[in-house]
Amino acid sequence: MGNREDLLAGARRCLEEKGYLRTTVRDIASASQVSMAAIGYHFGSREVLLNEALFAAMDEWAAGSGRLAGQGDTVRERYADTWDRKIQDFGDMRWLWIASVEAFVHAQSSPELLAILAEGQRRNRRMVAAQLRGVPEEAVTEEDVRSLGSVHLALLAGVMVQSLTDPEHAPDGRSIAQGLRTMAELLES
Repeated sequence: MGNREDLLAGARRCLEEKGYLRTTVRDIASASQVSMAAIGYHFGSREVLLNEALFAAMDEWAAGSGRLAGQGDTVRERYADTWDRKIQDFGDMRWLWIASVEAFVHAQSSPELLAILAEGQRRNRRMVAAQLRGVPEEAVTEEDVRSLGSVHLALLAGVMVQSLTDPEHAPDGRSIAQGLRTMAELLES
């Protein structure tokens, strides 16, 4: 690997071990065995490097989360199984979700990062709406992006926070599917 790749790998290790906010330039340089000056040369700043490492890890996770691919016979069962896998990921990749929350907090004082996160949310709304509909992203309506995609992202963030905060009492996939069904029934009454 070259210095740039070593820095990305080192930044990821630091995110895993120290999180987004506590990782320093010195930490990254040490983890990657590259000089601190190389961070500025290749990325311009610690923040840009950490963002790139964090977004790469999130993209890697998103690529593996895919369509409804559970074991059940019905869409509801497959949806519940998909949630069970995501919830398992929240525990298995705890560092990723904590680092993403820390990045969100940091973004409140970083307009550049806030803009990147907002753009990522716009893309993710479309992606999850397409996954849930089982259609290509270009076939998703703007209404589905704003409603289905937005609700799913809100649900994802809420379940992630519950899973990180109180995993023993956080909902499982069946509870989420049942809760959505009950909510839909309530909205119809």
